[in-house]
Amino acid sequence: MKVTRFCGLGGHLSPLALGKREDCFCVVVQRQDIDRSILRKNGEIVFDGALSRGHLGIFDMREEWCSQHGSDFDHVCFQIPFARLRLFVEKAGRPEFTRLSCGEATTDDVVLGLAQALLPALDGPKRASQLFLDQIGLAMLAHLTQTYGGLHFPVRRKGTLAPWQERIATEFLSAHVSAPFSIADLAESCNLSRSYFIKAFKETFGKTPYRWLIDYRLAKAKEMLCSEASIADIAVACGFSDQSHFTRVFSETTGNPPGSWRRHNCPGQESTPRV
Repeated sequence: MKVTRFCGLGGHLSPLALGKREDCFCVVVQRQDIDRSILRKNGEIVFDGALSRGHLGIFDMREEWCSQHGSDFDHVCFQIPFARLRLFVEKAGRPEFTRLSCGEATTDDVVLGLAQALLPALDGPKRASQLFLDQIGLAMLAHLTQTYGGLHFPVRRKGTLAPWQERIATEFLSAHVSAPFSIADLAESCNLSRSYFIKAFKETFGKTPYRWLIDYRLAKAKEMLCSEASIADIAVACGFSDQSHFTRVFSETTGNPPGSWRRHNCPGQESTPRV
């Protein structure tokens, strides 16, 4: 994770690139109010207005982003590679994660506080404690994936799965993404009765085993949509009965059919030849 502070005088609306195009998310939090900010995506204006202290923006850096500020500005940018996020959620037993997103008017005091805590390290990186930086990074990843990635990290209490049971359950489900299985077999692998397992699983993940598997299949499908694979092949590889079934479930969940999602989220990938 790369952390950078950007600050300067506004009023002349000189462009400021968020970074080069690469496979990562850029999470930006404002440290002060801005009277006017213009945000461009691939050269087109997508926002023109004021920003408040604590305002949060999450940007997919596979696109080209550029901002211009009409007053003094000061913000901190967390650049998080997709691979780092994927590794974190897999180790946390949440491989159904797909992406980060937030609303236009989002403010986040947690991210602002973490950014504030990092300022001494940014001013004097050679004096910064690596252990401190690692813990800040983990706190940031946990907060972002739970708040803006749809993941569920429960407080450990009676009625949830133990960590080893979480691991076995998610490994079992991911191994059966395109193979039939019974909930009884899944529960038995965790040494639990079927009824207790279903309740404990929902307490742990915030969803049923079936919903978890659907989300995992969709996460896998979104990764494959950014490849050269055809939509029909993706449907089969991700455990859907056919392309029609995949398109229906994908559209119901994301609001867009796979081809449209591919065009919007995977620059350079055209869906027409693959449908």
